Amino acid sequence: QVQLVESGGGLVQAGGSLRLSCAVSGRPLSTLYTMHWYRQAPEKQREWVATISSGGTGSYADSVKGRFTISRDNAKNTAYLQMNSLRSEDTGAYFCKMLSVWGQGTQVTVSS
Repeated sequence: QVQLVESGGGLVQAGGSLRLSCAVSGRPLSTLYTMHWYRQAPEKQREWVATISSGGTGSYADSVKGRFTISRDNAKNTAYLQMNSLRSEDTGAYFCKMLSVWGQGTQVTVSS
């Protein structure tokens, strides 16, 4: 049974950076095709942020393209989301998703 645990969220000033981690247990990350990051701002629907393929190719929502980088370390069974040049509109709970499994989320708050 796959389980995901996010970490790395916090409070940061606009223009700052954070790196989120998604630790995978229950199945080797190398056997999974894609990993996704989503986010949900208060009173808004959850939205897709980024995806990384098994080969390491990333794709991004237009709102984060050029600022966020998704990566994976199969040896550590962990995926990452590096977030730079953060804006107040990036505030929200960030979730990783693999197959049909969601993590519990980690909160990111960007102060302006």
